[in-house]
Amino acid sequence: MAEADGKQDAGGAAGAWYWCLEHGKAEPAGQCRAERQMGPYDSPEEAARWRERVEDRNEAWDAEDERWEGPRGGA
Repeated sequence: MAEADGKQDAGGAAGAWYWCLEHGKAEPAGQCRAERQMGPYDSPEEAARWRERVEDRNEAWDAEDERWEGPRGGA
């Protein structure tokens, strides 16, 4: 849970790791403001692979959209 200053509540995600977009590194919960983080992840190594997970999810969502709406690119 986020506190009033925007930092993660350390009790809210015990053992969780986040990728800090500001510092460019994996950090334990509570180190930076939530809007500057990707996560939570189970380990620093998983947090470091945040971009891969985001890209994989985006590709899956695009494929699902295409399945529902048809191919993009026009008539």
